[in-house]
Amino acid sequence: MNKRHNAIDRRALITGRVLPADAIVSPPGGEIASILVQARPDRLNAVASAIMALRGCEIFGRDDRGKLVVVVDAPDAGSLGSTVNTISTLPDVYSASLVFHAVDAAASDRPASGERTSHDRAQA
Repeated sequence: MNKRHNAIDRRALITGRVLPADAIVSPPGGEIASILVQARPDRLNAVASAIMALRGCEIFGRDDRGKLVVVVDAPDAGSLGSTVNTISTLPDVYSASLVFHAVDAAASDRPASGERTSHDRAQA
């Protein structure tokens, strides 16, 4: 019995080109992540300021020995990945490690700014 073997290009598999574009579905809402950043202790304030300047980033905790806990709120996984890469390449940053990641499905349920919810309309 001769089975037909479909050869898959390794590079196409790794880069995601094996799947048809319509098979990839973005999750609703946004992406939330927590990143542990290790930086030079004497440059911690400068690193924290640079991270705070990035869109969707907030410093949740800090240790004067050079550690920061950063919370990132991004619209999609690509933006989240770009933010982690940007943080890891900042001057005086030794490492940036993703320690928590979740999809915020509730973000898609929230009304846009100024939009009234069904509860608000019922109260009116």
